[in-house]
Amino acid sequence: MNNYSVHNAAVAESAGQPLAALPRVARPKILIYSHDTVGLGNIRRSLLLGELLGSAYPHAAILLMTGSPMIHVFRLPDRMDYVKLPCVTRVKADEYEPRFLTDCADEIRRTRSAILERTSIAFKPDFVIVDKRAAGIDGELLPALAALRRQIRPPRIVLGLRDILDAPEKTRHALRTNGSFQIIERYYDEVWIYGSPDVFDAVREYSFPSKVARRTRYCGYLRRRSVRRVAHGGPPRVLVTAGGGSDGDVLVSTYLKAIADVPRGEFHSVVVLGPQLETTLAGSLRTLAARPDIECIEFEPDMTRRYEEADVVLSMAGFNTVCELLTGHLRAVLVPRAEPVQEQLIRARRLAARGHFRMIEPSELSPARLIAEVRAALDAPVPDVSPIDMEGLARIRTRVARLLDGRLS
Repeated sequence: MNNYSVHNAAVAESAGQPLAALPRVARPKILIYSHDTVGLGNIRRSLLLGELLGSAYPHAAILLMTGSPMIHVFRLPDRMDYVKLPCVTRVKADEYEPRFLTDCADEIRRTRSAILERTSIAFKPDFVIVDKRAAGIDGELLPALAALRRQIRPPRIVLGLRDILDAPEKTRHALRTNGSFQIIERYYDEVWIYGSPDVFDAVREYSFPSKVARRTRYCGYLRRRSVRRVAHGGPPRVLVTAGGGSDGDVLVSTYLKAIADVPRGEFHSVVVLGPQLETTLAGSLRTLAARPDIECIEFEPDMTRRYEEADVVLSMAGFNTVCELLTGHLRAVLVPRAEPVQEQLIRARRLAARGHFRMIEPSELSPARLIAEVRAALDAPVPDVSPIDMEGLARIRTRVARLLDGRLS
């Protein structure tokens, strides 16, 4: 019986047994570090992984370490808890400052790093997943990684990367100069890319050195819950969503200006502003949206219901949103963020070129162009697109089982 079979047998035989009597492989301790500065993407991805692993290991203990100011509004998966770090926010591509305690930058850095290190030592995880940044923000995770590697039985440690980080030349330079590759070689067992090389070959585009490339796995995109379209009478339904909302006001305001020149009743619009939109801007947008054929809400923790009711989605091109749109085979118009990183811009271009979505270049955004693209999307059938690998969650479950079995057997 191989290690993966041992894992399956251990989980299958665990029902009804006292926790202490279960083999370690059936009750692993899993630690997740969520890189959270702008938006909701990282925290939503980490919660998705927690849900997956809680289902795979019903007796696991999963601890999330995050600075997300929105963690409290999400329903935590079973078997998961979190440690809240002081919030930081990105002010430039690779520069971060405290979100709230702005006069205590040095103290916040030391506090976050100390919490990460002491939590890692006390929790003694069997498996660690780090989101996006190998060293954490400003190297804050390095003491924790060193402490974990000094344990008698060190955990398996994995770095999870979204499909695209930034423009290739800029990212290659950053990865070389910030020591990320050396950190991966020293501390990490594997690198997981939540994407497909058919869309964006990160290993090649970012010039991964051979030692890092050999331990890198393309998992595929992360399939979400199925979207069952809800039939409705009346005008077409347009869903406008700007993710976390911190920089989505341009998209939302452009749509509301466009819809102001559209006869009332041509569309029914649902606008999700995002919980991180600045209060004054949110008030201005609500004023623009004050008409009976527009529903304006601040936040929707589970967008599935909104997708089910939509005939077309107008959104940015964040990783999680794109995974949801791909899962639901939804018609969408993408208006990606282009600064301070080009991740969304590259993703939107690549997926539009494959026929998955329509897109508008940020420099070409206008009310007239936006409403024209919405009408074109509504008039078009669901596109006949090239296939895309959406089996990321299944592969992650397999990799966790194999890595854990190798450590705990």
